[in-house]
Amino acid sequence: MLNAEKLKNLLTLEIIPDLEEAIDEMFSMIEKAKMASIADKEELQELQEMHAECKDIVEEIDAGDMPEEEAAEILKELLEAKTMD
Repeated sequence: MLNAEKLKNLLTLEIIPDLEEAIDEMFSMIEKAKMASIADKEELQELQEMHAECKDIVEEIDAGDMPEEEAAEILKELLEAKTMD
């Protein structure tokens, strides 16, 4: 399997759903508290930005615009970050 395909699978099957779940949890927490701290707002914004970046990467892969070397580097970084959790 090519690195771009592996990256797309990791993003669509694991990372994007995890981000969506975290975003939903943040919205729920903010709604229950009827307010959000600056830290909460920053975290929510960061999660939304990561989600958008992941979606952009998937679109780039689907369009065939991502070089294999770049896909390999992003895949490596994501896997390293995932194992640090």
